[in-house]
Amino acid sequence: MAPPSPHPQTHPVLVVGAGPVGLTAALALRHHQIPVTVLEADPADRRRPGSRALFVHRDSLNLLGTISPGLDQTLIDHGVIWPTRRTVYKDREVFSRTYPLQTGAGAPPFTSLRQVETEKHLLRACQDAGVRFVWGAPVTGTEPGPEDVRVFTADGTVHHARFVIAADGARSTVRHALGIPMSGTRSKAFHVVVDIAEDPADPLPLERVFTYEHPALGGRSVMRVPFAGGFQLDLQGKDGDDPEQWATEEAARAWVARVVPPAYADRLLWVSRYHFLQVVADAFTDPAHRVLLVGEASHLFPPFGARGMNSGIADSVAAADAVAQVLAGGERAAAVGAFAHARREAALFNSRAAGTALAHLRPRHRRTRLLQAFSARMAPLVPAWGEWLERAPYGPRTAPATAVHGKY
Repeated sequence: MAPPSPHPQTHPVLVVGAGPVGLTAALALRHHQIPVTVLEADPADRRRPGSRALFVHRDSLNLLGTISPGLDQTLIDHGVIWPTRRTVYKDREVFSRTYPLQTGAGAPPFTSLRQVETEKHLLRACQDAGVRFVWGAPVTGTEPGPEDVRVFTADGTVHHARFVIAADGARSTVRHALGIPMSGTRSKAFHVVVDIAEDPADPLPLERVFTYEHPALGGRSVMRVPFAGGFQLDLQGKDGDDPEQWATEEAARAWVARVVPPAYADRLLWVSRYHFLQVVADAFTDPAHRVLLVGEASHLFPPFGARGMNSGIADSVAAADAVAQVLAGGERAAAVGAFAHARREAALFNSRAAGTALAHLRPRHRRTRLLQAFSARMAPLVPAWGEWLERAPYGPRTAPATAVHGKY
C-alpha cells in the first residue's frame, strides 16, 4: 500500500478508469450537477488500438443523449448502420434480410464504429461538461470506510471520496482490493478478431454476415461486421487450435484472403484474440455501499450480442443515479443496494445468454450439430429454420423485468 501523501485530495465522487464505461459514469454524474474526477492509469495521449466494442445500441444511444444532449446524434453521424444481415451455412445462404433505412425522429437500432472513436466523442463531451481528469494515475489500492473511501495512486497520493465508481476493466484493481471475486465459466477455446480498413476501390457490401463452418477455413465459423471505415472479422477457433497458426498478423493475412477479396489481407489494422468468458462479480458494491462496480470491473461477456459495453453504459448511468440519490439526502444502503441488485440481475441474465450462444456456437452434442445441418437444408422451404440459425448465436434478447437495460 502506498504511504499517505502529505496533502490528501478530497472529492465528492471519483471514477476509476477512462474507458467508455468510466467516461459515461462521469457524464452521468455531471448530468446530476455532481463534481467528478476521473483517475486513469494511462497518459492523456494514450493510443487505444483495435475496434474492441463496435455497437452502440438504441438504448445506449438514448441514455447517452439524455445525460449529454446531442452525443447520441454525434455517435450516429460518425458510425454506420448496415441494413442487411445474412447467415450462411458452409456455402449455402440460409437467411437474408434487408431493413429500410430509418428516417425521422428516434434513434436507430444501433450505430457501428470502433471503440476508439466512441471514446473520443465521450471524452470531448466530458471535457465540455467540466469533468476533471487525472492522467497517468494508476490506482494501487482502495479502502472504503463508514464516512468515505480512500483511493491510493502509484505516486503516493491518497484521494478521499464519498463514493467511487470503479470502471477499471477486467483486471479491476478496485475489485481486487475489495476482495470481490468473479464467478462463472471461462472457455479454453479462442476467437481471433481482425480489424480491416475499407478498400475504396473495392468496397464490400454494407452487411453483417455470419458463416457457419466456412469451407475455406476448415469448418471454422466466421462473422463479418461493418464499422465506419472498414469491417471486423471474428474467427471462431476449434478446440486444440494453435494461436500461432491463426492469431498472429502473418497468420491472419493468410486466412483473411480466403474469406474476403485477397487485397484486403494487406489492409489489416489490428489483430487480437479473446476467450469466451461469462463471469459476474459476486457483489457490485462493498459492505459500506461506498464503491460501485460497473462494466468489465463487474462482468465479462463475449462480444456476441454486443452485451459488454452496452451493459456497462447502463451500469454507469444507474450507478450515477444511485449516487445522486444519496447525495440529495437518500438512504445510502437502499439506493446503492438497489443499484447493485438490479445491475447484477442484468449481468446474470447476460451471462446466461452468453452460455446459450456458446452452446450453439461450439456444440458439444451431435444432436445440436445435426439440427443445425437439418435447419440449413430446410431453410429454403421453411424460412423459420433459417431465422433460427440467424438468431441463435447471439443468445436470447429479452431480459427479465428487473434487469433494466440488460437486454443487449
